[in-house]
Amino acid sequence: MTLLRLFFEFFKTGLFAVGGGLATVPFLREMGAATGWFTDADLTTMIAVSESTPGPMGVNMATYVGFHIAGVPGAVLATLGLITPSIIVILIIAGFLEKFRTSRTVEAVFRGLRPASVALIAVAGLSVAKSVLLRAAPDGAPPLRWQAALLCAAVFACLQSKALKKLHPIVFIAAAAVLGAVFGL
Repeated sequence: MTLLRLFFEFFKTGLFAVGGGLATVPFLREMGAATGWFTDADLTTMIAVSESTPGPMGVNMATYVGFHIAGVPGAVLATLGLITPSIIVILIIAGFLEKFRTSRTVEAVFRGLRPASVALIAVAGLSVAKSVLLRAAPDGAPPLRWQAALLCAAVFACLQSKALKKLHPIVFIAAAAVLGAVFGL
């Protein structure tokens, strides 16, 4: 039953998360809350791991969650669940491509999907920023995680340098990993 639910939950995510990997984050947050499979902190870790590994982020996250919940069969079914809607849509579109290539309706639909994709990605970015920069402070400690805020400010400042912009992104990923380990982020 767990395997079927994994497939179904990721099928829903793949069906409605238009715009790429970060657009899946709001759906994954809801999935974690509804199923109890992972917490918001786990989701933040999954995002970091998925961004650091080769391949599409959404697929990496589906594989990660599926493996965490049900091992290799779970990883396979969660990944298949996520990509199946895209495959179905691509097959349908390919069949009608010539007919709809110049359709104003199709152009209008894609123009309408762009803002929805931007909104999903913005929500994902804000939720990740919130989970990284803020913490629950039951002991009266300030809610801002100053180490994370300092790291964000340093990365922003570094990205303003033309010399650093020319560095390969893996340099920034490695540096962030080292700083995260040092500061315990």
